[in-house]
Amino acid sequence: MDHHLSPEHEELRSTIEAFAHDVVAPKIGDYYERREFPYEIVREMGRMGLFGLPFPEEYGGMGGNYLALGIALEELARVDSSVAITLEAGVSLGAMPIHLFGTDEQKQEWLPRLCSGELLGAFGLTEPDGGSDAGGTRTTAVRDGDEWVINGSKCFITNSGTDITGLVTVTAVTGRKPDGRPLISSIIVPSGTPGFTVAAPYSKVGWNASDTRELSFSDVRVPAANLLGEEGRGYAQFLRILDEGRVAISALATGLAQGCVDESVKYAKERHAFGKPIGANQAIQFKIADMEMRAHMARVGWRDAASRLIGGEPFKKEAAIAKLYSSTVAVDNAREATQIHGGYGFMNEYPVARMWRDSKILEIGEGTSEVQRMLIVRELGFVG
Repeated sequence: MDHHLSPEHEELRSTIEAFAHDVVAPKIGDYYERREFPYEIVREMGRMGLFGLPFPEEYGGMGGNYLALGIALEELARVDSSVAITLEAGVSLGAMPIHLFGTDEQKQEWLPRLCSGELLGAFGLTEPDGGSDAGGTRTTAVRDGDEWVINGSKCFITNSGTDITGLVTVTAVTGRKPDGRPLISSIIVPSGTPGFTVAAPYSKVGWNASDTRELSFSDVRVPAANLLGEEGRGYAQFLRILDEGRVAISALATGLAQGCVDESVKYAKERHAFGKPIGANQAIQFKIADMEMRAHMARVGWRDAASRLIGGEPFKKEAAIAKLYSSTVAVDNAREATQIHGGYGFMNEYPVARMWRDSKILEIGEGTSEVQRMLIVRELGFVG
């Protein structure tokens, strides 16, 4: 298993590293404190082709894969997670379902604009009464002639209410199996459809420069042709999307963990106490050594899962391991970085304060840590 980057991937990494430090870092703190979506930065990411990284060139993509996407997410998250999660959700949750399951017509209509960053897509899965229990979907879609009529609500949906959001792919119950279990399907709902209401942004602990909202659907009518994939296959579709998305989230978490190392090394060399840099103290050195070790192993984990995904091998277990470990590492490193910074680590002018606030959601979003453990043991042959 060779995780050395090719010259092309190293060039990509270096380019995004420079963008993150030169463009994102100087501006994102103000966006974050104002809880404002960074349209200027997102537009630049679109011009760079980041939203099209894993998609075919025929649809305006860059012809890359999940390794390229993961590299971009890791480098962005080393500086800021709000920008990174905007890219992750826009690609893995917004555009990828259409790429994987859409008709030629749906791909032609949506993918070029999603790949360019002209539009953002969102994925409406989680509901107020069903987080980890995604199979308990209550939103319904009833066929009425050549239309679907959708009723229900979704919550915690990223990229769903920006000025450039073009669509939300919604999971809804469209019928019942003979045993009474729900048939869940995925349906594309364009922004601005009558009856589709987007609430005000949540007041969040972290990711404050990303867009997260609750959605409601009241007799929302969309064409029958907006069905994504086969009717009744929505549950299987979103499981596939979440498996792949965990690789991307793991890369993002690794970036946050590494960013904590970067900031701690810098601070430990500059901050003096008792007549010497605090980095001269072995206690600080060992903390940073452990942080670097954790970030390194998290990187090995997500790249292993990505290589299996790209190679067409089974990757569900490895994706769950990578997501579980990297999110834990992100929280641990954020805590230690804040401790190393002392009182300044509690001040929002320092990036580690933002990283500390952003880290916890990584143990929750796209499958909680408990769900990841369930997936791992199932892959090991346990049932129940």
